[in-house]
Amino acid sequence: MHYDPIKDLLGAFFARRPLLQKGFYRGLDLFFLRAWHVHAALHRLLDTWPRDRPIRVLDAGTGFGQYADYIARTWPNAQILAVDVKEDYLDNARRYFASTSYRERVQFAVEDLTDLKAEGPFDLILSVDVMEHIEDDRGVFRHFERVLAPGGYVVINTPSDQGGSDVQGEGDESFISEHVRDGYNRDELISKLHAAGLAVQDARYTYGRYGGAAWRWMIQRPMKMMNRSMASAALLPFYYAPVLPAGLALHALDVRTKNATGTGLLVVAQKPAG
Repeated sequence: MHYDPIKDLLGAFFARRPLLQKGFYRGLDLFFLRAWHVHAALHRLLDTWPRDRPIRVLDAGTGFGQYADYIARTWPNAQILAVDVKEDYLDNARRYFASTSYRERVQFAVEDLTDLKAEGPFDLILSVDVMEHIEDDRGVFRHFERVLAPGGYVVINTPSDQGGSDVQGEGDESFISEHVRDGYNRDELISKLHAAGLAVQDARYTYGRYGGAAWRWMIQRPMKMMNRSMASAALLPFYYAPVLPAGLALHALDVRTKNATGTGLLVVAQKPAG
């Protein structure tokens, strides 16, 4: 058992009640550094968006639905289509969103991004920790370009090839077992987006010196504890009492630091307005 089964187990547990699911979303936003970086990128792109103009968003690989929830809560003019190949994830998200005041602005659909049926156009496509699971990434990027409105943006967060799937050395097995690639080279990802007709505006490393330490202490070690025995979950409040404040400080430092390298990549690309 590795990261993904534990993740799925936790997701199913918290999906039992809307209040639990809401707490789960807030916990993901707090504990996972990638959410901090993604939220910052979204604010850079959307905070100046006219309030009287809808923001059409494709959440491409919505997973638990926490980013669709964040966008819907933060930008009242956002209209979101959240898609995933995992029907159980979508069913859980639908039940939660049905209890919210913004349920009419979020739609869900089963979609394979390599055979995307959605037509768009979308002003923003968000893809968080998805592309490392898909072999035909070039095909996905062509679909993204097709459904983006001219001038629209795609935000991609993914592990980098600097150890982003937690592979420590050549021949090592990843702690994160569902990835088809261990991580993207930054130039490779830029090249593939460019080939699809998308102009990269920003490509930055995340999970640098500070974020890497936060990942090890806040996520990896607790997950490995639960891999050994789920009973250890009862000890997590005592574990996080000293670890959480330090981890959050490391998150803030990582977001503020221009990392020369890191185990994550965040890339923003745009479809030319012409």
